[in-house]
Amino acid sequence: MTKETPADEPAAAAPDLIGLIGALLAYVGARLLLVALVTAAIMGIGSLVNQTVPLIVAVAFGFVIAFPIGMVLFKSLRTNVNTRIAEYDEARARRRDDLQGRLRGSGK
Repeated sequence: MTKETPADEPAAAAPDLIGLIGALLAYVGARLLLVALVTAAIMGIGSLVNQTVPLIVAVAFGFVIAFPIGMVLFKSLRTNVNTRIAEYDEARARRRDDLQGRLRGSGK
């Protein structure tokens, strides 16, 4: 039986944080890609009807249209991010409680 040292704890926490960051980047990337696609569609439709749509207007409408669509399309990615945040927060609370317990124990 080996006792876990404080030096081992950051190594155990790193994969959780890396997984959280990866899930978050995947979700944000998917949402931004959807905004880009909607913006391109708006610009394309404008050119089909011989209307010039300013880029800033197309991007603004792209964000407004893509937000609710992304909430539905990327529900699994959002759920994954929320689950990983909860797991990371729980692990952080456990590490904090363990540290506080060790500090109280060493002060006696």
